[in-house]
Amino acid sequence: MDQIDDLGLGRAVARGMGRRSAARLLAATGIGTIGMAGAAGRALAQSGPYPGLPKKPYKFVFVCHVTLDQFFVPAQYGIQDACAAFGCHYQWTGSQNNVVSEMVNAMETAIAEKADGIAVCLVDPTAFDAATARAAAAGIPVVAFNADVPKGSPNKRLSYIGQPLFQAGYNIAEKWLKMVPKGSHVMLSIGMPGSLNEQPRLDGYIQCIKDNGNPVTYDVINTGVDAATEISRIGSYVLSHKNVAGIFTTGGSDTYAAGFVSAQYGLAKKGVIVAGFDLFPQTLGYIKSGDMTFTTDQQAYLQGFLPVQQMYMWKLSQGLVGTADTNTSEAYVTKDNIDQYLGKSRFEGTARAEPV
Repeated sequence: MDQIDDLGLGRAVARGMGRRSAARLLAATGIGTIGMAGAAGRALAQSGPYPGLPKKPYKFVFVCHVTLDQFFVPAQYGIQDACAAFGCHYQWTGSQNNVVSEMVNAMETAIAEKADGIAVCLVDPTAFDAATARAAAAGIPVVAFNADVPKGSPNKRLSYIGQPLFQAGYNIAEKWLKMVPKGSHVMLSIGMPGSLNEQPRLDGYIQCIKDNGNPVTYDVINTGVDAATEISRIGSYVLSHKNVAGIFTTGGSDTYAAGFVSAQYGLAKKGVIVAGFDLFPQTLGYIKSGDMTFTTDQQAYLQGFLPVQQMYMWKLSQGLVGTADTNTSEAYVTKDNIDQYLGKSRFEGTARAEPV
């Protein structure tokens, strides 16, 4: 009799009886929660293989501040793979040169065209607030990726997928401060001062220096956003500051430029520590050759894949599931593990082929 009742209750649970109602019924019959769990499990097992999540033709718009930057190649592969998994489509748009007004216009267009979701690099603390609010009012989920508004912002984005940038800068400074002599002088670089994808990292560097009792002196150099200018400005600084003990960058492009200058002038052989962010192929080559000390992986692939996943789940569940702040990584690439990164990989943007 217990077995018959147990199975009957399991079917009731599977048909949608609430947990409390089922629990009261179980208590009255004396079966208890263990019996309930067993009944539900057997009932679900009897229903056959689960078909999985449905494929939905949602269209998601990604608004990037540097649409042609090689950092975002693996991010776009991540978007493609997630869209293939969930049946979705995407548009890659924004600005080629970090022009915020172009990004806001791209958001407005996505709202007007009734996109199913918008992922945006929030590189400005306030410029995207109005557009994000309009998207929210229209029922369009907005998630941030790669760069986020400051804590306490009124921006209505639902989540941030990327590296906690201030903390990343702080942690990296703790790492390189142990490598340079106390009392030495270092160069800190930033491609676009104030931009929220790099400024928090620089702020983290400086705060860590202060918290450690100012063991080094430093200059902050605005390197610009194109490789030729970055190489020129870092190279000029090195030539005019023969005593520099370290070069520490805040973006993928200036990190590559620092590696180029280090190789050009043999800085590593002179004991200069060079470190920064991201996995440009050239940067990985400089780590392999010993011209750079380390770089920081922030998982660009996940910064494409996870926004699609979160927006898809938000749409599918009608807002019940799907958005959560996500730290995509703070792994360090050094000469000890560089070979792992040098192979051809879709996850690092160095190969188009899908993994087998």
